[in-house]
Amino acid sequence: MDIKKTSSSLRSASQKLALQNACDKNAALSAVALALDKNRASIIAANEIDVNQARKNGLSESIIDRLLLDNKRIDGIISSLRDVIAQTDPVGEEITGWKTPNGLNIRQVRVPLGVVAIIYENRPNVTVDAFSLAYKSGNAILLRGSSSSYNSNKEIVRVIREALAGVEGGVPDAIELVEVHEHDHSDVDQILNAVGMIDVCLPRGGKKLIQNVVQNARIPVIETGSGVCHLYVDSEANLEMACRVAENAKIQRPSVCNAIECILVHSKVAAQFLPMLEKQFAGRVKLHADEKAIKHLKEAVPATEEDYGNEYLDYECCIKVVESIEEAISYINSHNTKHSESIISESRANTRLFQAMVDASCVYVNASTRFTDGGEFGFGAELGISTQKLHARGPMGIKVLTTTKYLIDGDGQIR
Repeated sequence: MDIKKTSSSLRSASQKLALQNACDKNAALSAVALALDKNRASIIAANEIDVNQARKNGLSESIIDRLLLDNKRIDGIISSLRDVIAQTDPVGEEITGWKTPNGLNIRQVRVPLGVVAIIYENRPNVTVDAFSLAYKSGNAILLRGSSSSYNSNKEIVRVIREALAGVEGGVPDAIELVEVHEHDHSDVDQILNAVGMIDVCLPRGGKKLIQNVVQNARIPVIETGSGVCHLYVDSEANLEMACRVAENAKIQRPSVCNAIECILVHSKVAAQFLPMLEKQFAGRVKLHADEKAIKHLKEAVPATEEDYGNEYLDYECCIKVVESIEEAISYINSHNTKHSESIISESRANTRLFQAMVDASCVYVNASTRFTDGGEFGFGAELGISTQKLHARGPMGIKVLTTTKYLIDGDGQIR
């Protein structure tokens, strides 16, 4: 990849987009939605190549699930794209404004970031999500997916670019896909060192990918986190509710970052709750239990230090008994990735303490962590879940790809 040439093309495209209004951008995105629907057969065919190769390479079924595209998932992609179209264009939004004593009119308004890069793994739906949010917010985007999803991503980008080229005012050069070669990550190094050429980079994937980007980037990074999420079953919990929530948060889709990886149980309810949980899981989840928990379970293996803070991304879960809510909070804050945490409790005091003290982007009371998602939050698509504290935190929607500038109007004032 020639990063200078690629970034120059993207910069030019971002400047064109910055001058477009919401109607222009929505018309282009609507054309993309129609094109994705029309070309779903070719997209699924390309995806089948990736899925078959992934199985040959011995990837787990939970990882393949992240890679898979079918008609239902393409319907979801198109639905998310239409949600983005329906959102208010953030560009030009006036955040605040005032007039100074000397007569200057100062306004703070939203503007695009410019050129955005996203480095991501497996999930080809991210290709459309990232593009749509970038385009609607006036940004050009460089996509660097994984080799395992390259055929899928390549076909999706082809469809997007052709759709944009067919619309008056469309900007097909606002999206570029890096050609990926297995075991070659030199292009990632180019992106991470593209100072002055790329305005921000977003990593989206596993712990190894995210750490590589954060530790080696010389350009600004919005860090998305791996998902070591916890469910705490309090001494005042509704245990039937806790079982239902645990089942959903662990089993519905274990390969995603908002699935729980550890269940903490208060000692007062452990003897009653853990057999209920085991029955609810019905042998579908391998349980790694600590010394206090394992005596209440018929089928579990002893937990090791590696299990605490581990992201399984599979049908496995760590179980730990705690003596107090304070111990649960302390454990979570020292083992989580600042993603999503949940408490099941009927005690208002305990739930408010949990929400106040747990350090995470999303903290739930009596609900599954699986709701940490741009679509579920009403953002349509998402760029990922930010686990950092500056610029953005939690599910990242359209406004995350904007910054602000001050516009000052005067009539000859001097200082």
